[in-house]
Amino acid sequence: MSTILIVEDERELSQVVRRHLEDEGHQVVQAYDGATALELVERVRPDLLILDWMLPKLDGLEVCRRVRRSSITPILMLTARAEEVDLVLGLEVGADDYLTKPFSIRELLARVRAILRRVELLASAAATPVKRIQIESLVVDPDGRRAELDSRELDLTPKELDLLVLLAGNPGRAFSRDYLLESVWGYEASGFDRTVDTHILRLRKKLGEYGKRIETVWGTGYRFARTK
Repeated sequence: MSTILIVEDERELSQVVRRHLEDEGHQVVQAYDGATALELVERVRPDLLILDWMLPKLDGLEVCRRVRRSSITPILMLTARAEEVDLVLGLEVGADDYLTKPFSIRELLARVRAILRRVELLASAAATPVKRIQIESLVVDPDGRRAELDSRELDLTPKELDLLVLLAGNPGRAFSRDYLLESVWGYEASGFDRTVDTHILRLRKKLGEYGKRIETVWGTGYRFARTK
């Protein structure tokens, strides 16, 4: 059984989501403002945080930013702000995924299952040492959950790091968006290409010149170029 923290100031919506999550067998804790959410994250240590963007006292973006300073708890952000710049900003501060309002409960539950399944897979993989990846001055440590470029640690979100491990760990191999979605996010269905593209965009930017090595394979997805 997983513990899920819902941070949503629309109480009726929060109760609906809570009821469906409990029907799925999860333990649910609720907060209605950002300040309380931070307190509960520290006290409850949830397995998943469902976080609304627009909150009183402290908005969801700032809550996400502060949680990411000390925790890798997966964060699913709910937002009525569908503009791409807003979604990119949410992912940049550390949200693992986003869902635009209004959304169906069925879709929400599918996202929750996918995220929690991914967490279980990562926990299992943590028991098996993973070889460190080094490509010239880029060093990726999957076990340590960190990456360095020119001896400086990169500020990557969990999903950006997962993408980098997969791509840089298999140079020259092209991965489809569907494969990346299933491997990194745990989604079994396509239809979320924008999620992959947005993360790749941010990852390229953070890698600087090395970002050019993440090549777009038209009609397929992405690959990390082999060293010449």
